[in-house]
Amino acid sequence: MSAFKKSSSKYRELADLLKVRNQWKSEGLVCVFTNGCFDILHEGHVRYLEEARMLGDKLIIGLNSDKSVRKLKGPTRPINLQDSRALVLAALQAVDAVVVFDTETPEDIIKLLNPDVLVKGGDWKVDQIIGADHVLKNGGKVYSLSFHKGFSTSLIVEKVKAD
Repeated sequence: MSAFKKSSSKYRELADLLKVRNQWKSEGLVCVFTNGCFDILHEGHVRYLEEARMLGDKLIIGLNSDKSVRKLKGPTRPINLQDSRALVLAALQAVDAVVVFDTETPEDIIKLLNPDVLVKGGDWKVDQIIGADHVLKNGGKVYSLSFHKGFSTSLIVEKVKAD
């Protein structure tokens, strides 16, 4: 376990997060779940996460591991390693918990945590969101939130390469 994981109450192992989620549920708190690579955090991410947090009482982020990001984005990614990405996300006021997953999708985590609300960015249609069927079947809600044009990690990488 990294030093960051030991020092941050927001960066959690899945077993620990399950206990926390059950506590929040027993308190009647609405838990929102989203996931992503969050490789280079930018304004679009921050706006999206703040919007997601407004849909409930607690926001949990499933963060793609470095291995998972490489599978999805290619061998040159991630730019920032998972502990660094998790540290930055955990520092955001809107975020209540960060859990890293090694698979291509967070489907297993979604099924375990059974969030009340599942969200993705506006570039995803609700019927394309992994775990949506599970959340809806269990009485939850699924949203595709606003997409903030002009903000993407890929655009930032391309701009840096061009300079």
